[in-house]
Amino acid sequence: MKTAPIVPGALRLDQPGFEGLPYAPAFGDVFHPRAGAFTQARHVFLAGNGLPMRWRGRQRFVVLETGFGLGNNFLATWQAWRNDPQRSQRLVFVSIEKHPLRVDDLVRAHAGSEAADLARQLQAAWPPLTPDLHTLDFDDGRVRLLLAFGDIADWLPELVAEVDAFYLDGFAPAKNAAMWDARLYPALSRLASPDATAATWSVARDVREGLASAGFSVERQHGLGGKREISVARFIGAQRRALPPPGRRSAPTARSALVIGAGVAGAAAADALAREGLSVTVLERRSAPAQETSSNRAGLFHGVLHPHDGAHAQLLRAAALRTAQRLAGQLGTQALPGAVEGLLRGGGDDPAEVLQALADQQGLPAGYVQALPANEASRRAGLALPRPQWFYPGGGWVSPPALVRRLLDAPGITLRPDSDVARLVREGGLWQASDAQGRVLAVADVAVVAGALDGLALLVPWHPEAADWPLGQQRGQVSIVPPSLASDLPKPALPLASGGYLITLPDALGGGLLCGATSQRGDTDAAVRTDDHRRNLARMAELTGQPVDPLLAEHPALEGKVGWRLAADDRLPLVGPVPADAPARAGARRQEQPRQVPRVEGLYLLTALGSRGLTLAPLLGEVLAAWICGAPVPLAASLLDAIDPARFVARAARKPA
Repeated sequence: MKTAPIVPGALRLDQPGFEGLPYAPAFGDVFHPRAGAFTQARHVFLAGNGLPMRWRGRQRFVVLETGFGLGNNFLATWQAWRNDPQRSQRLVFVSIEKHPLRVDDLVRAHAGSEAADLARQLQAAWPPLTPDLHTLDFDDGRVRLLLAFGDIADWLPELVAEVDAFYLDGFAPAKNAAMWDARLYPALSRLASPDATAATWSVARDVREGLASAGFSVERQHGLGGKREISVARFIGAQRRALPPPGRRSAPTARSALVIGAGVAGAAAADALAREGLSVTVLERRSAPAQETSSNRAGLFHGVLHPHDGAHAQLLRAAALRTAQRLAGQLGTQALPGAVEGLLRGGGDDPAEVLQALADQQGLPAGYVQALPANEASRRAGLALPRPQWFYPGGGWVSPPALVRRLLDAPGITLRPDSDVARLVREGGLWQASDAQGRVLAVADVAVVAGALDGLALLVPWHPEAADWPLGQQRGQVSIVPPSLASDLPKPALPLASGGYLITLPDALGGGLLCGATSQRGDTDAAVRTDDHRRNLARMAELTGQPVDPLLAEHPALEGKVGWRLAADDRLPLVGPVPADAPARAGARRQEQPRQVPRVEGLYLLTALGSRGLTLAPLLGEVLAAWICGAPVPLAASLLDAIDPARFVARAARKPA
């Protein structure tokens, strides 16, 4: 999607004539009436949508709100859900906000809140104001808030969800016409579940007619706080709704999954599927998880900034923010070494002012990225760095094997090592994974291939074109400098990155330094090479601006490790349902869009994360689990198209005959 800088909202609590009420000067209106935000939320939005009664007994209940504002509707809904012993197993609250408040204003707005504890949790999790779909989890993941920062006209087409209740909020149509644009109503129809409801305090004729045009039956009910009436609506247009395109259909009845591969990608997929309630079996050909590329002692996660904020930059930004959310507060222990304390990435030879102008042009806030002059970057790194640096406050590092173990230790996951899958077949509506001797290793409703290039061979019987996908394996060697050799070497307080990386390892990982990694496409040599050690040590010297003796590359105590990363030529991962073969696609229309390409039922892919596995895997595991289970997908629809394996089919379909 095309992004635009986020302009934060403004809050006044001392507006003449509205003293004591939160006031938005940009719209000339108050955020809620004198009756109180929670009183309005309960009367208009909860009661107007038949809540809490309607969520009782459900596995998941989804709310979509137009206009997050101060967050009081979310807080009131979360509080009501918590207080209901018959509540749904999960609550997903999706909200769009063009002008989100800064966290300091949010704190002021929530002073004296009826849900003070919940408000503090929201404030603590409040994300940087970037134009992304932010995922915030509460109550051990049973409550999820998806915050779409940006214009409602841009975000409504990007949402992939089935919504049970709509909260149509926002300032009055006369003061904020864009929030009530006619394009709103067809989007509601597309997103509505068969028994969806909607509620709004507005009884404007255009609003009621818009809802009716979208297939809702609308009626007026008693209002409150100076509003005589409110509008409530029930969706009666389900029979008019088109089916989701083939690439967006889910498997909501699935209760079990098998995941092939126990690296970072497979572990993230298994963890996310288990949190959605599926019973997951992970098949790993090695004797233990994280034995291949995911076995490196440490690795980085961070976002990027590109002059043109395209799919690659948007995906990595959303993923990095989610990884930081997931790992903050968990890292730094013996069981999970790592830190979310920031990361420095070289900005080239441009002065910090030029770099910062680029971030400002895109409206990227300091909470996501900052351009630091060399002296400030040096202070943070504890080293005299030679150049300005990008500082990513939410960046950091983690031990991949420890992270994989943590993810696979979740309830509902069974790990089966020494299980080398040679064949995937579908019988009786179930997927069977068998070894080379024909022994069935696992059976499940859905299957996820999360290995590297070897795993893709399992797809060929179902999608022969997978053998020709534009993919490549990149050999990478890292160098581990033990403490005995690292005493005179630069040891940064924060990870450094730029064409390579340098991490100071804690004692829990043996101490010393980790630097790397080389990148050689198509190189199959598994031996640790002295020349690659030299390259890594030269990169260390370039990153730190400190000399490093190249003869160190020949020291017998210097350790190395070789692994291979799978990456697509377009540098984007492969995530989603596997495309059907050409005969099964024959006659299908509009295959120029990935979402329109027919699929193999129940077979999915999560692979080709390249060198960004730690950044991408946590979010993409959740994306895939939502895709499978029919939950709201925590990624924009255009980014789903960008990572969909059917993009190769769509590209071929767009070529002139």
